[in-house]
Amino acid sequence: MAEWIDRAVGEMSKMRDSFRGRFGWGTTTGTLGGGYKLDSSRVDYELAKALYYNTQDEYKLGAGFAKIIINNAVSFMGVPSFKSGDKEAHAVLEKFFLSNQSNMQKTTRNGLRDGDCFVWITREDVKDMTLYPEEKTRLIYNVLPPGQVKEIKRDPLTGDVEEYVLVSIHEWEDDRKNKKKGTITQRIRRREKIIEVEGDRPPDVEVGAHPTPWDFIPIIHFKNEGDEGVFGQSDLEAVEPYLKAYHDVLLHAMKGSKMHSTPRLKLSLKDVRSFLLNNFGVTDPKQFAKDGGEINLDGHELIMLTDGETAEFIEARSTTGDGKALLKLLFYCIVDASETPEFVFGVHTPSSLSSVKEQMPILIRSIERKREHFVDSWQRLARIVLAMTAHSENKHFETFATDVKWANIDARTGEEISAELLNIVNALVAAVSNNLASDEAAVNYLARHINTMNEWEVDEGESEQDRITKSRLNRLRMPDTEDLEEQLKIINRQLGKGDG
Repeated sequence: MAEWIDRAVGEMSKMRDSFRGRFGWGTTTGTLGGGYKLDSSRVDYELAKALYYNTQDEYKLGAGFAKIIINNAVSFMGVPSFKSGDKEAHAVLEKFFLSNQSNMQKTTRNGLRDGDCFVWITREDVKDMTLYPEEKTRLIYNVLPPGQVKEIKRDPLTGDVEEYVLVSIHEWEDDRKNKKKGTITQRIRRREKIIEVEGDRPPDVEVGAHPTPWDFIPIIHFKNEGDEGVFGQSDLEAVEPYLKAYHDVLLHAMKGSKMHSTPRLKLSLKDVRSFLLNNFGVTDPKQFAKDGGEINLDGHELIMLTDGETAEFIEARSTTGDGKALLKLLFYCIVDASETPEFVFGVHTPSSLSSVKEQMPILIRSIERKREHFVDSWQRLARIVLAMTAHSENKHFETFATDVKWANIDARTGEEISAELLNIVNALVAAVSNNLASDEAAVNYLARHINTMNEWEVDEGESEQDRITKSRLNRLRMPDTEDLEEQLKIINRQLGKGDG
């Protein structure tokens, strides 16, 4: 049994470090598993990055699809924005996330590519005071390499994370140019960080327990899929076998092309001795062959033949054979497994099996699902930012709750959007005029299609009803009201200069 498992791992599970973990052995109740246990296997992060950057020789001709798959999803997902009912909290979040747009995009990319992305929010003193004179301390958005997180310890009953174990290797040279190497282990817990060093202790690293002011762990795990596991799943796992197969098929086709694409000379001769003598000056063919002589056609533009002798070049009609059909099949397997429309890979649209217009709704639904999958992690990150800011700057926020907003994905043209919006407005006007819908219902429905609109009534801030009332009052004012008000201010100033 163990031999069969090892063989299957080598053939099928290249991006997983544990065959048993991948297939969930021991995760069900009964005699086989003996109790519930989370899948603790994880993605081979180095292989995932090698596929993304196409640096793995075994996948070189097929892994070019990997970056397109990941980057396409990341570009359509974008980065979220955050909305809080507390204006001051909203300003804090907006400032923090606007300054970390690139880190947020890197978080999404790493989460989809590696299956896991860990973000550690720390509050640190500003070292480059010249660059940041406006603040003494800053919240730092740290994107951790997933391989650095060696273990996640959870509460056995609730499943809540109790500790993150981070391990990193540090190499340096001391003042005498001696090479030093130490393994640093950090145990991040609530209100405590424990640092351990194995080997040489790096300078300025204090070993032991260090108290922290946070009653939470300031590390957020962005886990892609992987609902039944401790760690996530890479979007490249589903397509990895097809990438390898595509590489192998194309490689063999290219080798065949190199072998058969070079024309070969075919000679039909009656007298080999006379041919060699007349064209190459060979008097003794047997001795010539025995000595390993070679015939070189360079400089022989004219070949002398006798009656009945012919010379022609043989060329292969198709050097790839059935490889072309197989490559096409593998391409569509990659398209289906990655949930990526074929036009994203640069396929000529008229030759594709379906148009861009037909494929976009499928892509949009896939992106929306991916977005929702990360919402909880983004909201927790926002709460950590607000909690650290409130504690360190003595601020009070009414709430830490936030709404995550995403930019709409709309494949329609401007003309199509305008036509649809006009139809919606006309339909709502007709419904309100005929007492089929209320003003509140019409405004709330229209707000879904116009980002600058608010709902009819809101708990905090300005509602659309307030805006409409303000607009009506402005329209009721006289056209020259502003000019008259300005003249009144000038008269009052002149009167104020008098003796009373």
